[in-house]
Parts: sequence; C-alpha cells; structure tokens
Amino acid sequence: MTKVLGVIGGSGIYQIDGMENGQWISVESTFGDPSDDLFIGDVDGLKVVFLPRHGRGHIHSPTSINYRANIDALKRAGVTDVISVSACGSFRDQMAPRDFVLVDQFIDRTFARKKTFFDDGLVAHVSVAHPTCGVLGKLVLKAGEDINIKIHNGGTYLAMEGPQFSTLAESHLYRSWGCDVIGMTNMPEGKLAREAEICYATIAMVTDYDSWHPDHGEVDVVEIKKTLSGNSKNARNLISNIIPLLKAADDRHPCKQGCDHALEYALLADGNIDATVKAKISAIAGRVLAK
Repeated sequence: MTKVLGVIGGSGIYQIDGMENGQWISVESTFGDPSDDLFIGDVDGLKVVFLPRHGRGHIHSPTSINYRANIDALKRAGVTDVISVSACGSFRDQMAPRDFVLVDQFIDRTFARKKTFFDDGLVAHVSVAHPTCGVLGKLVLKAGEDINIKIHNGGTYLAMEGPQFSTLAESHLYRSWGCDVIGMTNMPEGKLAREAEICYATIAMVTDYDSWHPDHGEVDVVEIKKTLSGNSKNARNLISNIIPLLKAADDRHPCKQGCDHALEYALLADGNIDATVKAKISAIAGRVLAK
C-alpha cells in the first residue's frame, strides 16, 4: 500500500511547509461538502494531503464541520495516515500553554454531530477502545524529540460540543474525571477515521488552562490567539519532521494496531445491501464490501 499522509489543520494551522507541486483540489464526498478543498502536493517525495478543518478563513464552527465528508474526502484522496492538529485547553499544571500532547484517549461529550458512516441501510460496529494509532504516534514523538518540541506522551481529550468554553463547574468536573485536555473538534473525527480504516494520531496544542486554574482565570480568546502563533510554527516544524520518518517506516501497513483493517469483522449485513447504500459508502467500506 502506498503511504499518503493526511494533515487536518485546526485553529492556527492553515498550511504545510515545503509542499511541492501543491494545488487546491475539490474532492466530492457522498456525505456532503468537506470543510474546504484539499491541498495536495509532495513533501520530500511523499504525497501529502492537507485539509483545513475550519475551512480557509476559519468559517466553520466545531458543530457545523461536516466530519464525515472530511474523512470521506481524505479517504478518496488515498490517505492512509492522518495527523490531526488542534488547539486545546489543559486540565493539568504540567501541560502548560505551548506544550503539545499526543492524545491517546477520548471522552466524547458532543451531541449534535453525525458520528458514524453506517447509519442508513448498513450497520457496523468498530472498536475504538484505543482510538488513536500508537504506531503512528511513535513517529510523532520521535519527530518531536529530534527538534526539541515538548510533547507529553499520552493524555485523555474531553471533546465538548462548544462553541462556548466550559463553565467553571464543568472544568472542575472534567478534571475530576481524569481528563487532561479539552477541545471541540477531535470527536467524532477520530471515530470516523477508524471506521474509514485510516491510522489516526492527534496532536493537541495547549493554548490555555480552560477555566479551572486559580492563577489564570477564564479562557481569553485574545491570549489564545497569541499562543496559537507560536504553536502553529512548532506544529508545522513537527509535521515537516514526521514526513521523512513516515516515508522511511517499513512497518506502517498493515498496521500492527489494526487501524487499516478495522472493518474486517465489523459489518453486520446478510449480503442484501441496497446498491445506493453501497455507492454511498464505497470509499469507506469498499474493501470489505468487495469480499
């Protein structure tokens, strides 16, 4: 399988450095319109596909993002591995603004989003016990070490609906649950990537301490924007250093964690699947439906 890196850029990440022969390409999805066109090019000989999660100009709120169309479009573009970059608040003193967190668990508190590709004529149940790809995550950590970026290895991400930030009571509650960071966009994105059999890793960029910290007060968008400037530069450098590592890795597919064959035994169907449903889900489940 040819490795293709997808990068989903969140707040502050609107480009990938070093892209050659890059161009914006419209990719149609059977699940509606993605957040934007895909910027597709090559970096160091590896095909890279970039998608601005909020669209150019930051026009989509966390709730209005069409997560299904985004992942479907990336799959149609041949993406095998996704690095998802997003801003987040921190629930831990040691996870300070400008630190990065390699998320390995989620608590999904979103409620107004389509969370599965399999909701109309075809049922599937995939495991998200380990929702991110640890094999891809190791490359992220190695790239961070090589350029001295502080990345915390592991953390639980609380996905909230938004677009408002947490109340003080909510912030304390999420801390008591053992959550490490909070954001608005990585769910259901991560679940959908698993259904699409794409290896998925989340880099959470800490911008603030949410509202729990007695010394920092409530979340301030002005301060977040200042922190995002430094974070985005580090994130672009990190991605640039992940690319040669991914290109050189010879153990990516099949994925040792099983991400790229997550649908192998997940579909519940008796073989009588409507042709329209098959066409809609073709990019996501075509591999198993062809059996």
